[in-house]
Amino acid sequence: MKIQINTDHNIVGHQVLIDDVSGKLESALSRFSTHITQVEVHLSDQTSHRNSPSDKRCMMEARLEGRQPIAVTHEAETLNQAIDGATDKLAKLIEGTLDRQRDQKRHRTDPPPRGPINN
Repeated sequence: MKIQINTDHNIVGHQVLIDDVSGKLESALSRFSTHITQVEVHLSDQTSHRNSPSDKRCMMEARLEGRQPIAVTHEAETLNQAIDGATDKLAKLIEGTLDRQRDQKRHRTDPPPRGPINN
């Protein structure tokens, strides 16, 4: 699972931040890692110089094998809260997506294979 982290011009993407976000994602998504090819994270500060509620934003997009990308967004007062919220949402969305996929495979009603007719 590849993790790519992007920040806007208001957030400095220090290695500590990158390591923190990567660690949280790897921990939260470890049970799904065989199904995930890439996670892209976008961190932004909506009101850079003003401190207002919910001005930190974290958007995460996961690419699952054989499926369209899925994305979540979380806004909060602090960057850590935004990252944690988005990580939780993404884990739940991936779990639900994979569960639905398993259920669909289990409930398939394909006709039996046709074999040669024995007379």
